[in-house]
Amino acid sequence: MTTERRRALIGVNAGIFLAHIGNYIWFPVFVASLGGTDSGFWAGVVMCMTYVGRLLATFFYEGVAARIGVRGAVFAGTALEAVALGLMGFVGGVAAYSALALFIGFGSGTAFPGLKNILVSYPDDERPKALSTFQMAAQIGLFGGALLGGLLAGVELRTLFSVVFAIFIGFCLASSAFIPRDGFRSVPEPAAAQGTAPTVRTPLFSTAVFKGIDVRGATRYFLLSAVFWFLSIGFIVGIPLHMERFVPGWAPSAPFWVTGLTVLVLQYPLFKVLIKRLDPGTVMAIGLAGMALAFLAFGAGRGPAWVFVGCLTVVLGDILFVPSFDIWVARKVPEERLAKAMGAMHFFRSAGNMAGSLLAGVLFDLSGTLGVPGGNWYVAAVVAVGCALVCLAGRTAETGQDEAEPADAEAAGEPEKAVADV
Repeated sequence: MTTERRRALIGVNAGIFLAHIGNYIWFPVFVASLGGTDSGFWAGVVMCMTYVGRLLATFFYEGVAARIGVRGAVFAGTALEAVALGLMGFVGGVAAYSALALFIGFGSGTAFPGLKNILVSYPDDERPKALSTFQMAAQIGLFGGALLGGLLAGVELRTLFSVVFAIFIGFCLASSAFIPRDGFRSVPEPAAAQGTAPTVRTPLFSTAVFKGIDVRGATRYFLLSAVFWFLSIGFIVGIPLHMERFVPGWAPSAPFWVTGLTVLVLQYPLFKVLIKRLDPGTVMAIGLAGMALAFLAFGAGRGPAWVFVGCLTVVLGDILFVPSFDIWVARKVPEERLAKAMGAMHFFRSAGNMAGSLLAGVLFDLSGTLGVPGGNWYVAAVVAVGCALVCLAGRTAETGQDEAEPADAEAAGEPEKAVADV
Protein backbone atom coordinates (compact mmCIF):
# COMPACT_ATOMS: atom_id res chain seq x y z
CA MET A 1 0.00 0.00 0.00
CA THR A 2 1.42 3.37 -1.00
CA THR A 3 1.98 6.17 1.48
CA GLU A 4 -0.88 8.20 0.00
CA ARG A 5 -3.37 5.34 0.27
CA ARG A 6 -2.20 4.52 3.80
CA ARG A 7 -2.64 8.17 4.75
CA ALA A 8 -6.13 8.22 3.25
CA LEU A 9 -7.07 5.03 5.10
CA ILE A 10 -5.99 6.62 8.39
CA GLY A 11 -8.19 9.63 7.67
CA VAL A 12 -11.22 7.57 6.66
CA ASN A 13 -10.94 5.26 9.65
CA ALA A 14 -10.41 8.17 12.04
CA GLY A 15 -13.51 9.82 10.62
CA ILE A 16 -15.80 6.80 10.95
CA PHE A 17 -14.37 6.11 14.42
CA LEU A 18 -15.25 9.61 15.63
CA ALA A 19 -18.64 9.49 13.91
CA HIS A 20 -19.61 6.32 15.77
CA ILE A 21 -18.37 7.72 19.07
CA GLY A 22 -20.53 10.80 18.58
CA ASN A 23 -23.60 8.89 17.42
CA TYR A 24 -23.52 6.39 20.27
CA ILE A 25 -23.15 9.19 22.80
CA TRP A 26 -26.30 11.04 21.78
CA PHE A 27 -28.55 8.39 20.26
CA PRO A 28 -29.34 6.23 23.35
CA VAL A 29 -29.48 9.19 25.76
CA PHE A 30 -31.68 11.31 23.50
CA VAL A 31 -34.12 8.51 22.69
CA ALA A 32 -34.50 7.69 26.39
CA SER A 33 -34.99 11.39 27.23
CA LEU A 34 -37.56 12.00 24.50
CA GLY A 35 -39.32 8.74 25.28
CA GLY A 36 -39.70 9.89 28.88
CA THR A 37 -40.93 13.42 28.15
CA ASP A 38 -43.06 12.64 25.10
CA SER A 39 -43.42 8.99 24.08
CA GLY A 40 -41.54 6.15 22.48
CA PHE A 41 -43.56 6.70 19.32
CA TRP A 42 -42.37 10.28 18.92
CA ALA A 43 -38.81 9.26 19.72
CA GLY A 44 -39.10 6.77 16.86
CA VAL A 45 -40.49 9.44 14.56
CA VAL A 46 -37.55 11.76 15.24
CA MET A 47 -35.03 8.99 14.64
CA CYS A 48 -36.82 7.93 11.46
CA MET A 49 -36.35 11.48 10.14
CA THR A 50 -32.59 10.92 10.14
CA TYR A 51 -33.14 8.09 7.65
CA VAL A 52 -35.45 10.28 5.59
CA GLY A 53 -32.59 12.77 5.37
CA ARG A 54 -30.12 10.07 4.39
CA LEU A 55 -32.52 8.84 1.74
CA LEU A 56 -32.93 12.35 0.35
CA ALA A 57 -29.15 12.80 0.20
CA THR A 58 -28.80 9.92 -2.24
CA PHE A 59 -30.43 12.05 -4.92
CA PHE A 60 -27.77 14.75 -4.45
CA TYR A 61 -24.55 12.85 -3.72
CA GLU A 62 -23.42 12.23 -7.30
CA GLY A 63 -23.99 15.87 -8.27
CA VAL A 64 -22.24 17.20 -5.17
CA ALA A 65 -19.25 14.88 -5.64
CA ALA A 66 -18.98 15.87 -9.31
CA ARG A 67 -18.75 19.55 -8.37
CA ILE A 68 -16.57 19.62 -5.26
CA GLY A 69 -14.96 16.18 -5.32
CA VAL A 70 -15.32 13.27 -2.92
CA ARG A 71 -13.27 15.05 -0.27
CA GLY A 72 -15.44 18.15 -0.53
CA ALA A 73 -18.60 16.05 -0.23
CA VAL A 74 -17.27 14.42 2.95
CA PHE A 75 -16.33 17.80 4.42
CA ALA A 76 -19.64 19.49 3.55
CA GLY A 77 -21.77 16.58 4.73
CA THR A 78 -19.93 16.21 8.03
CA ALA A 79 -20.00 19.95 8.70
CA LEU A 80 -23.77 20.03 8.12
CA GLU A 81 -24.23 17.05 10.43
CA ALA A 82 -22.08 18.67 13.12
CA VAL A 83 -24.02 21.96 13.05
CA ALA A 84 -27.39 20.20 13.18
CA LEU A 85 -26.26 18.05 16.10
CA GLY A 86 -24.97 21.09 17.96
CA LEU A 87 -28.32 22.84 17.56
CA MET A 88 -30.20 19.83 18.93
CA GLY A 89 -29.16 20.88 22.44
CA PHE A 90 -30.57 24.40 22.03
CA VAL A 91 -34.08 23.65 20.74
CA GLY A 92 -37.09 21.86 22.12
CA GLY A 93 -40.15 20.04 20.87
CA VAL A 94 -40.70 17.17 18.47
CA ALA A 95 -41.10 19.45 15.44
CA ALA A 96 -37.72 21.15 15.94
CA TYR A 97 -35.99 17.87 16.72
CA SER A 98 -37.47 16.29 13.60
CA ALA A 99 -36.33 19.15 11.38
CA LEU A 100 -32.78 18.98 12.70
CA ALA A 101 -32.82 15.19 12.46
CA LEU A 102 -33.55 15.58 8.75
CA PHE A 103 -30.39 17.68 8.33
CA ILE A 104 -28.38 15.24 10.46
CA GLY A 105 -29.41 12.45 8.12
CA PHE A 106 -28.77 14.52 5.01
CA GLY A 107 -25.25 15.34 6.17
CA SER A 108 -24.55 11.71 7.00
CA GLY A 109 -26.00 10.62 3.67
CA THR A 110 -23.56 12.93 1.89
CA ALA A 111 -20.44 12.11 3.91
CA PHE A 112 -20.75 8.35 4.35
CA PRO A 113 -20.91 7.43 0.62
CA GLY A 114 -17.85 9.63 0.12
CA LEU A 115 -15.87 7.61 2.66
CA LYS A 116 -16.97 4.37 1.00
CA ASN A 117 -16.11 5.83 -2.42
CA ILE A 118 -12.52 6.32 -1.25
CA LEU A 119 -12.21 2.74 0.01
CA VAL A 120 -13.68 1.00 -3.02
CA SER A 121 -11.30 2.95 -5.24
CA TYR A 122 -8.37 1.02 -3.71
CA PRO A 123 -6.75 -1.72 -5.83
CA ASP A 124 -8.35 -5.18 -5.62
CA ASP A 125 -5.59 -6.64 -3.43
CA GLU A 126 -5.83 -3.80 -0.88
CA ARG A 127 -9.61 -3.33 -0.82
CA PRO A 128 -10.59 -6.19 1.56
CA LYS A 129 -8.19 -4.99 4.25
CA ALA A 130 -9.32 -1.38 3.82
CA LEU A 131 -13.00 -2.28 4.13
CA SER A 132 -12.42 -4.57 7.10
CA THR A 133 -10.45 -1.96 9.04
CA PHE A 134 -13.23 0.52 8.23
CA GLN A 135 -15.77 -1.81 9.88
CA MET A 136 -13.48 -2.36 12.86
CA ALA A 137 -12.92 1.37 13.37
CA ALA A 138 -16.68 1.84 13.39
CA GLN A 139 -17.13 -0.92 15.96
CA ILE A 140 -14.44 0.49 18.27
CA GLY A 141 -16.11 3.89 17.98
CA LEU A 142 -19.42 2.29 18.96
CA PHE A 143 -17.80 0.99 22.16
CA GLY A 144 -16.26 4.34 22.98
CA GLY A 145 -19.49 6.18 22.32
CA ALA A 146 -21.53 3.80 24.46
CA LEU A 147 -19.09 4.24 27.35
CA LEU A 148 -19.03 8.03 27.08
CA GLY A 149 -22.79 8.11 26.63
CA GLY A 150 -23.19 6.29 29.93
CA LEU A 151 -21.00 8.88 31.66
CA LEU A 152 -22.96 11.75 30.09
CA ALA A 153 -26.42 10.25 30.66
CA GLY A 154 -27.18 12.63 33.54
CA VAL A 155 -26.08 15.89 31.93
CA GLU A 156 -28.29 18.42 30.17
CA LEU A 157 -28.94 17.89 26.48
CA ARG A 158 -27.19 21.18 25.75
CA THR A 159 -23.96 19.86 27.25
CA LEU A 160 -24.41 16.45 25.63
CA PHE A 161 -24.86 17.81 22.12
CA SER A 162 -22.05 20.33 22.58
CA VAL A 163 -19.69 17.42 23.21
CA VAL A 164 -21.07 15.61 20.16
CA PHE A 165 -20.64 18.77 18.05
CA ALA A 166 -16.95 18.95 18.98
CA ILE A 167 -16.47 15.28 18.10
CA PHE A 168 -18.08 15.69 14.69
CA ILE A 169 -15.93 18.72 13.95
CA GLY A 170 -12.97 16.42 14.64
CA PHE A 171 -14.50 13.91 12.22
CA CYS A 172 -14.85 16.63 9.60
CA LEU A 173 -11.24 17.74 9.89
CA ALA A 174 -9.65 14.31 10.28
CA SER A 175 -11.30 12.66 7.29
CA SER A 176 -11.13 15.55 4.83
CA ALA A 177 -7.52 16.47 5.70
CA PHE A 178 -6.15 13.05 4.75
CA ILE A 179 -8.23 11.83 1.82
CA PRO A 180 -7.54 12.78 -1.82
CA ARG A 181 -10.02 14.89 -3.75
CA ASP A 182 -11.39 12.09 -5.95
CA GLY A 183 -10.08 8.87 -4.45
CA PHE A 184 -7.68 6.65 -6.37
CA ARG A 185 -9.69 5.84 -9.47
CA SER A 186 -8.28 6.95 -12.78
CA VAL A 187 -9.97 10.17 -13.90
CA PRO A 188 -10.65 10.27 -17.67
CA GLU A 189 -9.76 13.39 -19.60
CA PRO A 190 -12.65 15.66 -20.53
CA ALA A 191 -14.20 14.76 -23.86
CA ALA A 192 -13.55 18.24 -25.20
CA ALA A 193 -9.81 17.80 -24.67
CA GLN A 194 -9.94 14.66 -26.77
CA GLY A 195 -11.54 16.42 -29.70
CA THR A 196 -15.00 14.97 -29.09
CA ALA A 197 -18.32 16.45 -28.04
CA PRO A 198 -18.36 18.25 -24.68
CA THR A 199 -19.31 16.19 -21.64
CA VAL A 200 -22.76 16.49 -20.09
CA ARG A 201 -22.65 18.15 -16.67
CA THR A 202 -23.91 15.94 -13.87
CA PRO A 203 -27.15 17.41 -12.48
CA LEU A 204 -27.12 18.44 -8.84
CA PHE A 205 -30.37 16.58 -8.20
CA SER A 206 -31.05 13.30 -9.93
CA THR A 207 -33.87 10.84 -9.28
CA ALA A 208 -31.96 8.28 -11.33
CA VAL A 209 -29.17 8.02 -8.78
CA PHE A 210 -30.04 4.40 -7.98
CA LYS A 211 -30.89 3.40 -11.53
CA GLY A 212 -29.03 2.78 -14.74
CA ILE A 213 -26.19 0.71 -13.28
CA ASP A 214 -25.52 -1.53 -16.27
CA VAL A 215 -24.39 -4.57 -14.33
CA ARG A 216 -26.23 -7.85 -14.44
CA GLY A 217 -27.66 -8.66 -11.01
CA ALA A 218 -27.10 -5.15 -9.62
CA THR A 219 -30.76 -4.57 -8.80
CA ARG A 220 -30.96 -7.91 -7.00
CA TYR A 221 -28.00 -7.12 -4.77
CA PHE A 222 -29.05 -3.56 -4.03
CA LEU A 223 -32.48 -4.85 -2.96
CA LEU A 224 -30.73 -7.48 -0.85
CA SER A 225 -28.75 -4.69 0.77
CA ALA A 226 -31.99 -2.91 1.69
CA VAL A 227 -33.38 -6.09 3.25
CA PHE A 228 -30.15 -6.66 5.17
CA TRP A 229 -30.36 -3.20 6.73
CA PHE A 230 -34.04 -3.84 7.44
CA LEU A 231 -32.98 -6.91 9.42
CA SER A 232 -30.02 -5.14 11.05
CA ILE A 233 -32.01 -2.16 12.35
CA GLY A 234 -34.77 -4.57 13.36
CA PHE A 235 -32.30 -6.27 15.68
CA ILE A 236 -31.07 -2.97 17.11
CA VAL A 237 -34.60 -1.76 17.85
CA GLY A 238 -36.13 -5.13 18.73
CA ILE A 239 -33.54 -6.57 21.10
CA PRO A 240 -33.97 -3.93 23.86
CA LEU A 241 -37.73 -4.59 23.79
CA HIS A 242 -37.00 -8.32 23.92
CA MET A 243 -34.66 -7.91 26.89
CA GLU A 244 -37.16 -5.83 28.85
CA ARG A 245 -39.89 -8.46 28.46
CA PHE A 246 -38.01 -11.78 28.51
CA VAL A 247 -34.65 -11.08 30.20
CA PRO A 248 -35.38 -8.37 32.79
CA GLY A 249 -32.32 -9.35 34.83
CA TRP A 250 -29.97 -8.09 32.10
CA ALA A 251 -29.46 -4.50 31.04
CA PRO A 252 -31.13 -3.71 27.68
CA SER A 253 -27.73 -2.74 26.28
CA ALA A 254 -26.06 -6.04 27.27
CA PRO A 255 -26.53 -7.68 23.83
CA PHE A 256 -24.59 -4.87 22.16
CA TRP A 257 -21.56 -5.55 24.32
CA VAL A 258 -21.63 -9.19 23.20
CA THR A 259 -22.01 -8.27 19.54
CA GLY A 260 -19.36 -5.56 19.79
CA LEU A 261 -16.74 -7.82 21.32
CA THR A 262 -17.50 -10.56 18.79
CA VAL A 263 -17.08 -8.18 15.88
CA LEU A 264 -13.79 -6.84 17.24
CA VAL A 265 -12.38 -10.34 17.59
CA LEU A 266 -13.68 -11.93 14.38
CA GLN A 267 -14.12 -9.08 11.87
CA TYR A 268 -10.76 -9.09 10.14
CA PRO A 269 -9.59 -12.73 10.45
CA LEU A 270 -12.93 -14.37 9.57
CA PHE A 271 -13.67 -12.13 6.61
CA LYS A 272 -10.10 -12.40 5.33
CA VAL A 273 -10.22 -16.20 5.37
CA LEU A 274 -13.61 -16.51 3.68
CA ILE A 275 -13.20 -13.84 1.01
CA LYS A 276 -9.96 -15.47 -0.17
CA ARG A 277 -11.67 -18.84 -0.66
CA LEU A 278 -15.22 -17.92 -1.62
CA ASP A 279 -16.89 -15.42 -3.93
CA PRO A 280 -18.71 -12.39 -2.41
CA GLY A 281 -22.17 -13.88 -3.05
CA THR A 282 -21.40 -16.98 -1.00
CA VAL A 283 -19.88 -14.93 1.83
CA MET A 284 -22.98 -12.73 1.89
CA ALA A 285 -25.16 -15.86 2.10
CA ILE A 286 -23.16 -17.14 5.09
CA GLY A 287 -23.63 -13.81 6.87
CA LEU A 288 -27.39 -13.91 6.29
CA ALA A 289 -27.56 -17.54 7.45
CA GLY A 290 -25.88 -16.52 10.71
CA MET A 291 -28.50 -13.81 11.22
CA ALA A 292 -31.28 -16.34 10.58
CA LEU A 293 -29.89 -18.67 13.24
CA ALA A 294 -29.69 -15.79 15.69
CA PHE A 295 -33.30 -14.78 15.08
CA LEU A 296 -34.41 -18.37 15.62
CA ALA A 297 -32.50 -18.45 18.93
CA PHE A 298 -34.13 -15.21 20.07
CA GLY A 299 -37.58 -16.47 19.15
CA ALA A 300 -37.36 -20.07 20.37
CA GLY A 301 -35.36 -19.67 23.56
CA ARG A 302 -35.88 -16.09 24.69
CA GLY A 303 -33.81 -16.62 27.87
CA PRO A 304 -30.36 -15.19 28.70
CA ALA A 305 -28.41 -18.14 27.27
CA TRP A 306 -30.33 -17.99 23.99
CA VAL A 307 -29.78 -14.24 23.75
CA PHE A 308 -26.06 -14.74 24.27
CA VAL A 309 -25.87 -17.44 21.58
CA GLY A 310 -27.93 -15.36 19.18
CA CYS A 311 -25.71 -12.33 19.66
CA LEU A 312 -22.67 -14.42 18.75
CA THR A 313 -24.13 -15.30 15.35
CA VAL A 314 -26.18 -12.22 14.44
CA VAL A 315 -22.92 -10.28 13.97
CA LEU A 316 -22.02 -12.49 10.99
CA GLY A 317 -24.17 -10.09 9.00
CA ASP A 318 -21.98 -7.09 9.83
CA ILE A 319 -18.77 -9.11 9.60
CA LEU A 320 -19.48 -10.82 6.28
CA PHE A 321 -22.36 -9.25 4.35
CA VAL A 322 -21.36 -5.59 4.52
CA PRO A 323 -17.73 -5.79 3.27
CA SER A 324 -18.63 -8.54 0.74
CA PHE A 325 -21.32 -6.34 -0.74
CA ASP A 326 -18.86 -3.45 -1.04
CA ILE A 327 -16.37 -5.72 -2.83
CA TRP A 328 -19.06 -7.02 -5.17
CA VAL A 329 -20.01 -3.45 -6.14
CA ALA A 330 -16.36 -2.44 -6.65
CA ARG A 331 -15.75 -5.42 -8.94
CA LYS A 332 -18.92 -5.13 -11.01
CA VAL A 333 -19.55 -1.41 -11.34
CA PRO A 334 -17.50 0.48 -13.96
CA GLU A 335 -15.35 3.32 -12.65
CA GLU A 336 -17.40 6.06 -14.28
CA ARG A 337 -20.52 4.81 -12.48
CA LEU A 338 -18.95 4.40 -9.07
CA ALA A 339 -20.34 7.64 -7.60
CA LYS A 340 -23.82 6.63 -8.72
CA ALA A 341 -23.31 3.19 -7.18
CA MET A 342 -22.30 4.74 -3.86
CA GLY A 343 -25.47 6.82 -3.89
CA ALA A 344 -27.54 3.75 -4.76
CA MET A 345 -26.00 1.77 -1.91
CA HIS A 346 -26.87 4.49 0.56
CA PHE A 347 -30.38 4.88 -0.86
CA PHE A 348 -31.22 1.23 -0.31
CA ARG A 349 -29.54 1.25 3.09
CA SER A 350 -31.63 4.21 4.20
CA ALA A 351 -34.80 2.68 2.79
CA GLY A 352 -34.15 -0.55 4.68
CA ASN A 353 -33.38 1.32 7.90
CA MET A 354 -36.52 3.43 7.59
CA ALA A 355 -38.75 0.39 7.14
CA GLY A 356 -36.94 -1.63 9.78
CA SER A 357 -37.05 1.07 12.46
CA LEU A 358 -40.77 1.59 11.98
CA LEU A 359 -41.76 -2.09 11.73
CA ALA A 360 -39.56 -3.60 14.46
CA GLY A 361 -41.75 -2.28 17.25
CA VAL A 362 -44.94 -3.08 15.34
CA LEU A 363 -43.91 -6.72 14.84
CA PHE A 364 -42.87 -7.02 18.48
CA ASP A 365 -46.24 -5.70 19.68
CA LEU A 366 -48.10 -7.85 17.16
CA SER A 367 -46.38 -11.03 18.34
CA GLY A 368 -47.53 -10.28 21.88
CA THR A 369 -51.07 -9.49 20.77
CA LEU A 370 -51.32 -12.74 18.82
CA GLY A 371 -49.90 -14.75 21.72
CA VAL A 372 -46.84 -15.89 19.75
CA PRO A 373 -43.79 -14.87 21.83
CA GLY A 374 -40.83 -14.42 19.55
CA GLY A 375 -43.02 -14.25 16.46
CA ASN A 376 -41.25 -11.10 15.30
CA TRP A 377 -37.94 -13.00 15.26
CA TYR A 378 -39.46 -15.88 13.28
CA VAL A 379 -40.53 -13.44 10.57
CA ALA A 380 -37.01 -11.98 10.47
CA ALA A 381 -35.48 -15.47 10.27
CA VAL A 382 -37.64 -16.40 7.27
CA VAL A 383 -36.65 -13.18 5.49
CA ALA A 384 -32.94 -13.80 6.19
CA VAL A 385 -33.11 -17.37 4.85
CA GLY A 386 -34.84 -16.18 1.70
CA CYS A 387 -32.14 -13.57 1.10
CA ALA A 388 -29.38 -16.14 1.64
CA LEU A 389 -30.94 -18.38 -1.01
CA VAL A 390 -31.13 -15.46 -3.44
CA CYS A 391 -27.43 -14.77 -2.86
CA LEU A 392 -26.56 -18.39 -3.63
CA ALA A 393 -28.76 -18.45 -6.72
CA GLY A 394 -27.14 -15.24 -7.98
CA ARG A 395 -23.68 -16.67 -7.33
CA THR A 396 -24.46 -19.72 -9.49
CA ALA A 397 -25.67 -17.53 -12.34
CA GLU A 398 -22.62 -15.25 -12.17
CA THR A 399 -20.22 -18.20 -12.07
CA GLY A 400 -21.63 -19.50 -15.33
CA GLN A 401 -21.49 -16.03 -16.82
CA ASP A 402 -17.87 -15.44 -15.76
CA GLU A 403 -16.81 -18.80 -17.22
CA ALA A 404 -18.43 -18.03 -20.56
CA GLU A 405 -17.03 -14.54 -21.07
CA PRO A 406 -13.20 -14.68 -20.89
CA ALA A 407 -12.85 -16.07 -24.42
CA ASP A 408 -14.94 -13.26 -25.88
CA ALA A 409 -13.10 -10.67 -23.83
CA GLU A 410 -9.70 -11.99 -24.88
CA ALA A 411 -10.76 -12.02 -28.51
CA ALA A 412 -11.71 -8.38 -28.20
CA GLY A 413 -8.28 -7.57 -26.75
CA GLU A 414 -9.81 -5.75 -23.76
CA PRO A 415 -10.47 -8.32 -21.03
CA GLU A 416 -10.95 -5.84 -18.19
CA LYS A 417 -13.31 -3.60 -20.12
CA ALA A 418 -15.37 -6.52 -21.35
CA VAL A 419 -15.98 -7.72 -17.81
CA ALA A 420 -16.71 -4.22 -16.53
CA ASP A 421 -19.34 -3.60 -19.19
CA VAL A 422 -21.38 -6.72 -18.38
